[in-house]
Amino acid sequence: MSSGLIGILGIAALLALLLLRIPVAFAMFLVGFLGLWIIDGWTVARGLLASETFTLAAKPELVVIPLFILMGNVASATGMSRQLYDAAYALIGHVRGGLASATIIGCGGFAALSGSSVASALTMGKVSLQEMERFNYDPRLSTGSVAAGGTLGILIPPSTGFVIYAILTEQSIGRLFMAGVLPGLLLLLVFVLTVFALCLLRPEFGPKGPSTSFVEKRRAVAGALPILVLVLVTIGGIYRGFFSPEEAAGVGAGLAIIYGLATRRLTLGELVQSVRGSVVTTATVMLILIAAHLLNPFFALTHITETVGNFLDALDLSVLGTLLFILLVYLVLGCFLEGFAMLVLTLPIFFPVVVELGIDPIWFGVLVVLTLEMGLISPPVGINVFIVKSVAKAVPLGQIFRGVLPFWLAMIAVLGVLIAFPQISLFLPNTMFN
Repeated sequence: MSSGLIGILGIAALLALLLLRIPVAFAMFLVGFLGLWIIDGWTVARGLLASETFTLAAKPELVVIPLFILMGNVASATGMSRQLYDAAYALIGHVRGGLASATIIGCGGFAALSGSSVASALTMGKVSLQEMERFNYDPRLSTGSVAAGGTLGILIPPSTGFVIYAILTEQSIGRLFMAGVLPGLLLLLVFVLTVFALCLLRPEFGPKGPSTSFVEKRRAVAGALPILVLVLVTIGGIYRGFFSPEEAAGVGAGLAIIYGLATRRLTLGELVQSVRGSVVTTATVMLILIAAHLLNPFFALTHITETVGNFLDALDLSVLGTLLFILLVYLVLGCFLEGFAMLVLTLPIFFPVVVELGIDPIWFGVLVVLTLEMGLISPPVGINVFIVKSVAKAVPLGQIFRGVLPFWLAMIAVLGVLIAFPQISLFLPNTMFN
């Protein structure tokens, strides 16, 4: 059996395991290890497993994952997410769809702390869904805004998706973080405009909320200052060159803990629980990365990358056409696979082609992460939809998927804008202090 055929069978087996809901790390480990064993023997497979594990664990840049996750967990425990939602609620809650827009803004702010789409959707769902139900919001708008707003967690830095992309492609985490800022804010703005447009067409979707006085607005905005300061210190520090991403993660986590203890909003038990949650999430990500580093040599030995490159050459597409084809593959895979699984499965195959075509890897990273976001709300997998369903148990799953459709179309529009104007993604990375 040829190595190329073994590679194709390996990819087919991996996709089958993932569709059977086998955990991503175990599926990749099984295919990568057995594939290497078949091609190069037991000794090589066992040696690569040991060496790649320790090589990956020794990478200092990976420390950003547990520290930023810890910062998000502590921020959630201290009520920072609620404070940001309250501020947006006070400012725009009195207009039609204002509570849904406030939810999206709250998701964007919490995303800048946690870097997790699932955490953003779950946290803001618990905060806002009951409030929107109380004001008779249409369930499609309320649940759709939470599910879509949660996707901002993977684009607005700090983003776990950018960290994994950086590790797999050997790109700068700091530059990728900066590249996600303006696209993330653009997407947030488009989501808010989508809510306003829906409520303009169907006023009953989002009734007006309560009006607040100037004093109440000022008090609510003042309450959100800690989260704004934390974001400015960490992300602004990376941009100005005061911190590396690793240092910014440590500073952010430390400031969040100090704030929680100083305001007595963080108990010792909550701190322990935050640390435990950070460890569990980090372990999951590390297992995926270790398995990916075992899968990559298997792909190299089977020449899958060369096969894909030859296939794309045979299509005779332009550079833009090839880019659109790759993104289309991501959009289709996003309907069936979890985002991290797509990254580790496809980047070793597509990234060499992207580099050969001269496509900026930072820009490509933003486009890929945005398409991963779309997978979070795409049927039938749409993990954010199921997260929202776990909070809004009375809302049928079909209604939630219908609710996210306008936001999914908005993401397509933003993706088109980012493809047409790469400088939106590259402006901050190209001007940051290195």
